Amino acid sequence: MTTAGNTWRVASAAAADAPVAVIGAGVMGAGIAQVAAQAGHPVQLMDLREGAAQAAIARIGQTLDTLVGKGRMSAEERSAVMSRLQPAAAVADLAGAALVVEVIIEQLEPKRALLKELDALLPPDALIASNTSSISITALANGMAMPQRLVGMHFFNPVPLMKLVEVVWGAETDATAASAIEALARRWNKTPVHARSTPGFIVNRIARPYYAESLQVLQEQGATPAMVDRALRGAGFRMGPCELMDLIGHDTNALVTQSVFEANFGDKRFQPSLVQRALVDGGRLGRKVGKGFYDGVPAAAEPVPPPQTSPPEVTLMGRGPLVDRLASWLTHRELAFAISPQSDWQGLALNGLELHLTDGRCAAELAHQRQQPKLAVMDWPLAPDRADGLAVAFGPKVSADQQSAARDLLRHLGWDLLVLRDIPGLVVARTVAMLINEASDAVWQGVCDAEGADTAMKLGVNYPAGPFEWLSQLGAGPVVQVLDGLFSSYRSERYRVSPLLRHRIWSV
Repeated sequence: MTTAGNTWRVASAAAADAPVAVIGAGVMGAGIAQVAAQAGHPVQLMDLREGAAQAAIARIGQTLDTLVGKGRMSAEERSAVMSRLQPAAAVADLAGAALVVEVIIEQLEPKRALLKELDALLPPDALIASNTSSISITALANGMAMPQRLVGMHFFNPVPLMKLVEVVWGAETDATAASAIEALARRWNKTPVHARSTPGFIVNRIARPYYAESLQVLQEQGATPAMVDRALRGAGFRMGPCELMDLIGHDTNALVTQSVFEANFGDKRFQPSLVQRALVDGGRLGRKVGKGFYDGVPAAAEPVPPPQTSPPEVTLMGRGPLVDRLASWLTHRELAFAISPQSDWQGLALNGLELHLTDGRCAAELAHQRQQPKLAVMDWPLAPDRADGLAVAFGPKVSADQQSAARDLLRHLGWDLLVLRDIPGLVVARTVAMLINEASDAVWQGVCDAEGADTAMKLGVNYPAGPFEWLSQLGAGPVVQVLDGLFSSYRSERYRVSPLLRHRIWSV
């Protein structure tokens, strides 16, 4: 970043009456225009498509009508907001704006051409923002006479409801310009987080494993989409990854993944999925076409059936944060249990079966290494109070009676047993470990700080906790153990451990 000697419109750009222009009248552009107008700015909305800006303003009016009908806005406030929204016919009409936000097609060259045109049109003290979700701000600024006034201002959909704004610095971005955008975002009742301009910024980068690990599980036929979704909803996520990709659209999700993959020079961590490619090639794009992983909207999960037997005798093995969660939940459900804290493994022992908390190795490998045929692995119970599914994989010599005992125990705990193929890391453990790992690399590389990563993931994609909050709860040890187990199984750079996590362990 640079600190140029120009005088920026810090005060006027952040003031309620500063003129704002938005280019692009799609869903995102209309949402930004609505938020700006509600904050008191006169707003010009422009789109090259004839009539698009007028139609977007009319839709905003309908949205505000709904707010009036619900008593969340007065009719007078509605009229005042609408009076501040005006369509613009051409870029040249925006010359008086203190801030212009571009929200056009997510492609480098069209955006770069528009930004150069705005740079030549606007006075030197006006600011320019791009709502790009993944394109480099540094690349977009290349060719501008005043690249220091370009700032990324990445909103999330739906803009009027989502609180997060990523304020993205390019290599030439002036600190005062970025500060003005941050102040403006706060005036608009948003929560800004700062990000350095790297592929995917914060949210689209850190979120990749949420989709990628589920797609890997599906490619290995480890589980069905419904099982994957239930496992992650049971960990506290509002939507499972398969239903979320159906909602986003597989073409859109695949395009972002491909963009981040290419921008990172083919890093295996961001590799696109053959499973998703097949969905896109087959036209199964998700809810917008009525079919994706699911045909239409997935049905709600059935309630967990009540257990048919008395609670089994169970011993809690080992110690650690995940064992503590199991102990707390066993107590809460009033299930008697013995404890063996000096055990060399963590999990539950019942009916002669060792039910290990996964460390990234599959059940067959653990059974072989421990010379213990009666062995299974269970997923991380991150939110044990969520009555939903818990993934388990059984070793090849576990009897039907032992599997039934495990099912009964989980039902006494309020969970349904999701029996997966014996794949490494199951679902929740591999996904959360990879989310923590990606966030750790983002902080290690200076993309953002830990607080920014947590805020971004909770507000931008509604995660139940930030990656560093999970890390604080679990400790680096279990996370690195799972990642190392995955690396050993796949021999893939995808599962390399972030230096930040290694340092956490070495620093204890």
